[in-house]
Amino acid sequence: MTEQIAVVPGDGIGREVVPAARRVLEAAEPEFEFVTAYAGDAVKAETGTALPDETRDVVAGADATLFGAAGETAADVILPLRRAVDAFVNVRPARAHPGTDALRPETDLVFLRENTEGVYAGHESRLSDDVATLTRVVTESASERLAEFACEYVDERGEDGFTVAHKANVMRETDGLFRDTVARVADERGVSHDEALMDALATHLCLHPEEYDVVVCPNLAGDVLSDLAAGLVGGLGLLPSANIGPERALFEPVHGTAPDIAGEGVANPCATVFSAAMLLEYLGYDDEGRAVRGATESVLEDGPRTPDLGGDAGTEEVTEAVLGRL
Repeated sequence: MTEQIAVVPGDGIGREVVPAARRVLEAAEPEFEFVTAYAGDAVKAETGTALPDETRDVVAGADATLFGAAGETAADVILPLRRAVDAFVNVRPARAHPGTDALRPETDLVFLRENTEGVYAGHESRLSDDVATLTRVVTESASERLAEFACEYVDERGEDGFTVAHKANVMRETDGLFRDTVARVADERGVSHDEALMDALATHLCLHPEEYDVVVCPNLAGDVLSDLAAGLVGGLGLLPSANIGPERALFEPVHGTAPDIAGEGVANPCATVFSAAMLLEYLGYDDEGRAVRGATESVLEDGPRTPDLGGDAGTEEVTEAVLGRL
């Protein structure tokens, strides 16, 4: 059966790096059916809504989605799209690649981030000119689902276990529930685990990233800690991610729209191409995914490189180099 891939470029450099990653997917040999849909700032300016119903429907019906980035309307676009595929976990690898000027070249870890609740659940209120509130939501069921995924993830990859990041010493009820639920599931599954306060973990990641393999996080902590890790491996232009649900998934680079370089043709496509490699592996094309990842790593090591990595090549030149190695 031919899998359907939704392609949503979004705004800014998303319109440059997503087409590049699509070309790599097309060259990787699986016979995909691509359906392009639109969302973001430009769409809102044209239509009055950042996420048209038809775009959401395309993503909800596709086997997988490749998404770029959204600008000011990001919360109106990516959060509903993640909900459209019931993406309960955000998988964010942070790995230093040869040939890049990584601050910590020994870094090679993965963040498994709860993706549906926490402070991103959207329960905000403005009570007065002086007071605004935000309700943080943590449920045992969502924490349990993430923990089950984490246990399967480390088992499949032969990892020793995982670290649970939390701030239960202050947020006793919410992060306490998260920590205790993840630990209980890990114990029931016989998976080794330890824990770390998220602020202390941020410091320790900078000093000794090699001590961590898989980190299981609440929503906001996973967002912040994975961006911190990007600084250890050479920047956001190198970090892919996967939003995985029970039946469908959405793949996106961690970087944003980069409006300062949008339209100049110098955006680094590697994070989006690495996201495409994760998409291939998610759909069962393991050999093709490894080939795409290997080709991209080869380009990072030998060049050409975009300006963010100290080179002078453009998006097109880097994309052609990856295709040539495939």
